[in-house]
Amino acid sequence: MSEFQSGTDPSATEPISSRDDLVRYIAEGAKPREAWRIGTEYEKVGVLENTGQAAPFIGEHGIEAVLRGLAERYGWEPKLDRDHIVALYGRQANITVEPGGQLELSGEQCESIHCAQHELRQHIDEVVTVGREHGIAFLGLGIQPLTPVDEIEWVPKRRYEIMGPYMTRVGSLGQRMMKQTATVQANFDFGDERDASRKMRVAMGLVPLLSAMFANSSVSEGRTNGYMTLRGHIWTDTDNARSGMLPFVFDSDAGFEDYVEYALDVPMYFIIRDGDYVEMTDRTFRQYLGTGYEGQPANLEDWALHLTTLFPEVRLKRYIEVRAADSQPPETMLAMPAVMKGVLYESDCLDGAWDLVSKWSWEERVTAYRDAHREGLRARVRGIALVELARELLVVASAGLARQACTNERGEDERIYLEAFEEMIRAGQSLAEQTAARWDGVWNRDITKLIAATSYQLPS
Repeated sequence: MSEFQSGTDPSATEPISSRDDLVRYIAEGAKPREAWRIGTEYEKVGVLENTGQAAPFIGEHGIEAVLRGLAERYGWEPKLDRDHIVALYGRQANITVEPGGQLELSGEQCESIHCAQHELRQHIDEVVTVGREHGIAFLGLGIQPLTPVDEIEWVPKRRYEIMGPYMTRVGSLGQRMMKQTATVQANFDFGDERDASRKMRVAMGLVPLLSAMFANSSVSEGRTNGYMTLRGHIWTDTDNARSGMLPFVFDSDAGFEDYVEYALDVPMYFIIRDGDYVEMTDRTFRQYLGTGYEGQPANLEDWALHLTTLFPEVRLKRYIEVRAADSQPPETMLAMPAVMKGVLYESDCLDGAWDLVSKWSWEERVTAYRDAHREGLRARVRGIALVELARELLVVASAGLARQACTNERGEDERIYLEAFEEMIRAGQSLAEQTAARWDGVWNRDITKLIAATSYQLPS
């Protein structure tokens, strides 16, 4: 989904006059049903093929060299940050780099999962082709499997120079989140405030379930780590002021103002002035509204940027982002977007999904969230295993996708993106369980075997 871009709105740099401006900014994202789209963002950890260590960013055979190769071969336009390539533009999608060199495709706004599949397949072909020339493999995992966080090179972005040190002041695992983890997230539109609130409530309610279903980070620093989604656990001690689940979304009358009130009291990271990042970590956005910066009042560009620095499991901007899944291999990468499209874009399916989790108390939601990180699908709520609820959720999502009837050139609807995943859930296992068992079993903790089994490949 497209971010708020400088200069795209004549009023963007005008001073914010009241809280109503902040609410209106979100509300203006509403779209009629026929204009609803889905956007998907895919992060991938890169490792050196011969050692399994995290790929460096700088150097003849680093992630920056991969970016340069993608630009030269496939027509992407490089974006520089102090003479280093840190992103690629020039299509409806963008390629960016996370703090530890994780490569991310921020996809276009697609009418269907079929469109996203075409985009993902092309992206994989390109990054695997160029990555191989530099001895780099990209893995379908939610975390770096071998390299400790302190040995992973920082990507030299100015924003990370602000975020990195700040993370150490607000939690113990923030730098691990930045440098080791990878996710897949899906972005969805809403019709109005009521629709947005309903989708936020259902998606947030499903977070423990989604975390367990898409757990894929059970091996890190060369050993099984005791979690099904260590990535999910890492978020619980990253920065609790801006991450986790949000209790107010479960209030029946919650709306845009509630999210704005939450966002106003989250400490800022930065603003951008004259093309550079200015650190603002000593104040919340509410305080910034009162003080401004060097005589300049806060504006909507600052607000839009601030909204991108909040990391709840379901995030609201001018669309809704579902963020609770570990990154996946290609065959299941689109399963989470497909599940949530089936649920969020059909009213009856929204109700059906909500029925699965509606009776949980806040305390039960928090407990399930944390249990899902460690136990995955085996975690229980009110005596019911999450794997049983996962099977029911897949039935609901499949019904939604069947109703939407978006078909590809072979006449197949979007349920095809659930097939491999449904088979795994029916067997009662997540990718995390399979990987952990193989790592300590048939792979005998051999990193080359893990790379061979989890790396992205060109079609044969």
